[in-house]
Amino acid sequence: MNDTDLAALITDLGKQHAADNDNLKTRVRELEQRAANERDPGGSSFVESIAQKLVDHPDFKQFNGGRARAKVAVESAAITTANSTVGAGRSAGTSLIQADRQAGIITAPERVMTIRDLLAPGRTSSNNIEYVKETGFANNAAPVAETTQKPYSDLTFDMANAPVRTIAHLFKISKQMLDDGPAVVSMIDTRGKYGLKLKEEQQLLRGDGTGANILGLIPQATQFAPAFVPQDATRIDRLRLAILQVRKAEYRASGIVLNPDDLAQLELTKDADGRYIYVNVVEGGENRLWKLPVIDSTVMNSGEFLVGAFNIAGQVFMRQEETLEISTENVDDFERNLATARIESRLALAVYRPESFVHGSFAD
Repeated sequence: MNDTDLAALITDLGKQHAADNDNLKTRVRELEQRAANERDPGGSSFVESIAQKLVDHPDFKQFNGGRARAKVAVESAAITTANSTVGAGRSAGTSLIQADRQAGIITAPERVMTIRDLLAPGRTSSNNIEYVKETGFANNAAPVAETTQKPYSDLTFDMANAPVRTIAHLFKISKQMLDDGPAVVSMIDTRGKYGLKLKEEQQLLRGDGTGANILGLIPQATQFAPAFVPQDATRIDRLRLAILQVRKAEYRASGIVLNPDDLAQLELTKDADGRYIYVNVVEGGENRLWKLPVIDSTVMNSGEFLVGAFNIAGQVFMRQEETLEISTENVDDFERNLATARIESRLALAVYRPESFVHGSFAD
């Protein structure tokens, strides 16, 4: 290789080195730009996080389903800070670290709601239940000889109506409470439905049927009329005689409803030797007497009892289960940063055979 060829080779190598150096600088600048974009709030990871938070927001889900009429807002400050980025493979800053928050809402103890559970369930899409109510049955069936007249039994019916009634109440909620998290909404839902069930139980048991009230079980029940009175009759005896009265109406009793005071007195009844008469048998968490579940309810007045064929002679028709709805479009809620929660249900009660419910008093 002569001097001319050697000089040309050195020149070519220098050009290649310069080109490689330019390429390296370009790659470094691209990497620096990508890093800057990821740190910048205008970068793609920030936008994706905002979109994801908006989609995951419960108000957005309700709004998207067409059920909410409130405005959905998402704060970007909770997504990122100048010292943190969001994205796969990168660690989150302090704003994304969840605090160890202790439970701040402890709900009060709730009693088990059982009156509705005793009754046969049903559903309706109407605002009124029209049904046949059996008002009497005289069974004159008898053996007869050939060619002789057969006896007539008497079975009477009445057409009855059970209008669907609405039970509801409202709560005012501040926007700040709603912003505190789903626990507040959950508490309102839980406590609101609990209050609704309390009134529902009162209506099913004692509603008088006037105005917007349900016609309940006790106003339709048959008065206690024992077939006989045993010597030294006790409360336990009276309940057994009420069961007999239901049985003689051709249905079998399926439950007993008592006030908690009366259940306690019944359980504490002792004989002359101080021994408890009533052995409290619990089956599946349910008290039983004379093989029937015993339901204690404060809706039942002290000193009274109700025995009946709940599962056959009565039925609850649900038009709308307990429902929670929240809206900011009520009066001046929007101006005052308030929301209104409405909790309501719609139901009707049909009592097919009043003779199969027996209502009485221990004091009679």
